[in-house]
Amino acid sequence: MINYPSRVFEKVVSRNPNEPEFHQAVKEVLESLEVVFDKHPEYEELGILERIVEPERQIMFRVPWVDDNGDVQVNRGFRIEFNSVLGPYKGGLRFHPSVYDGIIKFLGFEQIFKNALTGRPIGGGKGGSDFNPKGKSDGEVMRFCQSFMTELCRHIGPNTDVPAGDIGVGGREIGYMFGQYKRIKNSFDAGVLTGKGLGWGGSLARTEATGYGLVYIVEEMLKDNADSFADKTVVISGSGNVSIYATEKVQQLGGKVVAVSDSGGYVYDPEGIKLDTVKRIKEVERGRIKEYVKEHPFAEFVADSSAIWMIDCDIALPCATQNELDGESAKSLVANDVIVVGEGANMPCTPEAVEILQESKIGFIPGKAANAGGVATSALEMTQNAMWDSWSFEKVDAKLEKIMVDIYKIISTTAKEYGKPGDLVAGANIAGFLKVANAMINQGVV
Repeated sequence: MINYPSRVFEKVVSRNPNEPEFHQAVKEVLESLEVVFDKHPEYEELGILERIVEPERQIMFRVPWVDDNGDVQVNRGFRIEFNSVLGPYKGGLRFHPSVYDGIIKFLGFEQIFKNALTGRPIGGGKGGSDFNPKGKSDGEVMRFCQSFMTELCRHIGPNTDVPAGDIGVGGREIGYMFGQYKRIKNSFDAGVLTGKGLGWGGSLARTEATGYGLVYIVEEMLKDNADSFADKTVVISGSGNVSIYATEKVQQLGGKVVAVSDSGGYVYDPEGIKLDTVKRIKEVERGRIKEYVKEHPFAEFVADSSAIWMIDCDIALPCATQNELDGESAKSLVANDVIVVGEGANMPCTPEAVEILQESKIGFIPGKAANAGGVATSALEMTQNAMWDSWSFEKVDAKLEKIMVDIYKIISTTAKEYGKPGDLVAGANIAGFLKVANAMINQGVV
């Protein structure tokens, strides 16, 4: 007889065809939950899974804008408001050509459980567009963002849905969207978007939060084994905010990051990545990582970003994008005696890679726990906005570190309670699910 999670998953695939990323995210969670339903059959009786895999609301809209040549361009905009049982929908906006409803649903579904693990009162949502900001002028990005927000503003609010940034959406894009929201609503609702500029409602440490949080939770796992980042060799994919600030925190804790990447390839610097160079190339010049080798003669550039996992390292932190680390990459990491893999991006390891790492007893922390620092600090930004207050970097950073340490304790304890000690994938899925499911029961059929 097919068990309850399997029956629900078959229904998800049937009702959402041609959305492999969403299927992957749902399957990964549901596979962990069989032990939960053995203990709590009431969840099946109340149809919790059928409700939790279906978004509360899906919004798709056209985004017309005028480029610098005076030609009209049209993109698609998306917002998936997945689950609000714990609080207003919370999740980033992604601007990238790969965006379609399946990607946004996968990200929104992950966000439900990630947000639950933070302990903050926030639900799960996600959004974005197939617009590509790369190569666009500031004027083109501004006109697109204003058009995008002209529709999105109908559906969001400080107590309803609070978007943030994601891939392709940084401080520039958030600023343009906030300005348009304020213009239309005639109201300075600071809490409607997070990732804002520091001069107008943003939070200190938000830029660093996802990368710092990733390192904090990996450090906690290392402490569990009487170890630390000190003198460890670390490989980090990506070179955006998550990668840059994970690198910064690893270096502060005594580790040596030897490689970072972008979509064009990776740089390997055996002397250790020089972070000032990477920050200037990526944050100021908006350039490509291959420019790094022009200034550092001992560094090497390889035009194959997926090959970064062939590098010998103690700790691997995939921070670029979904499904970037596959089974062959996982085998390379195992062969090189990696001790911990922490997901800085959303679902960067394929199911095969996760299986190989876990079977090899490699410490593995899934993204819904490991990269929760960004959304946790966004929630702290919402708190500051609600209080009309601004906290010091040190205060926000201390709260972030405590949240990440608490997440590690929660997911490791839950894994043990449900007979899966050391399986932090199961621990994260079960802990997040229980919090959401119990709230759904308490609030009735919603």
